[in-house]
Amino acid sequence: MTTTAPRLGNALARLLILAAALLGTLLAGAAPASAHAALTGSDPKDGAVVATAPKEVNLTFSEQVAMSPDSIRVLDPAGRRADTGEMRDLCSGSVVRYGVELRAGLPDGTYTVAWQTVSADSHPIAGAFTFSIGAPSSTSVALPDQTPGGGLVGTLYGIARYLSYAGFAVLVGGGAFVLACWPRGASVRPVQQTVVRGWLTLTVATLAMLLLRNPYTGSGELSDAFDLAGLKTVLETKTGAALTSRLLLLGAAALFVAVLFGAYARRTDPKEKKDLAFGLGLGGTVVAAGIAGTWALAEHASTGLQPGVAMPVDILHLLAVAAWLGGLTVLLVALYRAPSVERSAVERFSKVAFGSVAVLTATGLYQSWRQVGSWSALTGTRYGQLLLVKIGLMAVLIGIAWVSRRWTRRLADPATREADADAGSDEADEVAEETDESAGREPEVSEAEAAEPAEPTEPTEPTEPTEAIDPQRAAQLARQRAAVATARRKRERDADPERAGLRRSVLTEAAVAVVLLAVTTVLTSTEPGRTEEEAGRATSASGPAAVPDRPVDIRLPFDTGGVDGKGVVRLSLDPGRTGANALHIFVERPNGKPLDVPEIKVALTLEAKDLGPLPVAPDRIQTGHWSASGVQIPMPGDWKIQVTVRTSEIDQTTIDKNVKIG
Repeated sequence: MTTTAPRLGNALARLLILAAALLGTLLAGAAPASAHAALTGSDPKDGAVVATAPKEVNLTFSEQVAMSPDSIRVLDPAGRRADTGEMRDLCSGSVVRYGVELRAGLPDGTYTVAWQTVSADSHPIAGAFTFSIGAPSSTSVALPDQTPGGGLVGTLYGIARYLSYAGFAVLVGGGAFVLACWPRGASVRPVQQTVVRGWLTLTVATLAMLLLRNPYTGSGELSDAFDLAGLKTVLETKTGAALTSRLLLLGAAALFVAVLFGAYARRTDPKEKKDLAFGLGLGGTVVAAGIAGTWALAEHASTGLQPGVAMPVDILHLLAVAAWLGGLTVLLVALYRAPSVERSAVERFSKVAFGSVAVLTATGLYQSWRQVGSWSALTGTRYGQLLLVKIGLMAVLIGIAWVSRRWTRRLADPATREADADAGSDEADEVAEETDESAGREPEVSEAEAAEPAEPTEPTEPTEPTEAIDPQRAAQLARQRAAVATARRKRERDADPERAGLRRSVLTEAAVAVVLLAVTTVLTSTEPGRTEEEAGRATSASGPAAVPDRPVDIRLPFDTGGVDGKGVVRLSLDPGRTGANALHIFVERPNGKPLDVPEIKVALTLEAKDLGPLPVAPDRIQTGHWSASGVQIPMPGDWKIQVTVRTSEIDQTTIDKNVKIG
């Protein structure tokens, strides 16, 4: 039974459609706000009501961020700037904190704090919250709906990131495939075109990211991509320096490609070719590691735990990805466009791919521990879930690669090699016979796959065998013979079940690799699970308390020791959260009847923040009922409510209870 490999056009079309669909889905699902630094605290806190205007507003982040004079803006209820614009660096040790001073004499009302910055791993983050001075009020502040790094600019930037990874893999992996696995491929035009296109893709994508960086981290307007002042600001950042360095290294990579497909491809002397291959391998490794380092220096690996270890590991990880997936791409092109690729080249690439998988496994385990940190983060955060998807795709890819290795071993089997050699000998005999006959007659060309069909000619008069053949006619016959031979080789190649099976498995492997690369791109722009959990714990520790949606109702038994000195205080704080609250106190005898007492005093203390005691003087409404309105709770937390009950001129007691107030 004849095994026929899929046609290149249809296969590539399916691959491109799959890549576009998966990339679009993943990029659409990657929320731009999921960046890698997080706001872990603020003073005043979100929703707090303070009695007097604070001197400054400060924000605490989970990791280092790049701040500018406009990174923190405080707006009054009318939308006017309430801050002085003077940024203060309050960082100390591992604590990342920045503040901005407020103007003097701010009136009561609700103030909005809007902030936007760039985290240490190059991703923009932003947010807003409110606090009130005196009492909450209405506000006319309207914040933009678009999240940082979103919109059209965010989509274009994400696509450029994906293409830069793909271009890097094809450039580095393709060059490595030629040098280490298939030196003859340096003179094969489809291979040359593939590697050069990888270089062009990486270069164009890097330029696009450099231009889009300013609107990506700022306004979000595409027109700002050509703002020279903004571009100058970008060049002064860590990410701008990394992208510029990548462009310079790509100049060196262009020289590598020119020598590889020029001087190296033309070398015939084995010793000279070997020496040049050693130089290209050494220089190419340095350039490839340098380009990979531009990612490591500007993104995940450069911040967080153990950056000194994480950056070299990240470089190794990227190089292993490129060697495997880039080499796989060039092998796929060679199998379809250059069917004369040697079996030994496929065997050597199989070993390179196995080594790459080993490096990816080791470096991937370290990166996963560093970025996730716990089992709960692996399943409970977006980063962890994407990582599980990536691990699943890697398992599928390794399974397909194992199938490819089986096909490679069958290709390398001596019996198979001998059969192929016999088939090649028969083909050579047929071509020779046809060449001898062509002098006396025109060969009949009926091959649909002919690479270059014969040009139509006008009928001519028969000539004597002794007459010289017309040069134009001879050239036409030569083209026809070549077309027939090419078509015959293509049929025999497609009928080879081992080679056809290898092409199918490699094509499937490449399709999964496209999806894997898309997942990896989204993963690099998602907040690590470790950071997300730490930020969540910090927010929970200082955030709303246990009873934010219902009044605080407590019962406090008391005993002053005098006549009618025993009873119960029932206290209600409504709505029981930050801001203004209504306080009601009911004093009852042990039998539940109202008890009239001379005096009731209340004090609120937030010991965790050294705030208070804040005194409250309730008014007597009727026997056993005391009330106060507008009791201000400035911030959420574990508040101690102290109630002092006086039952006579000399008999009194103080009772207290801690309650969570949101």
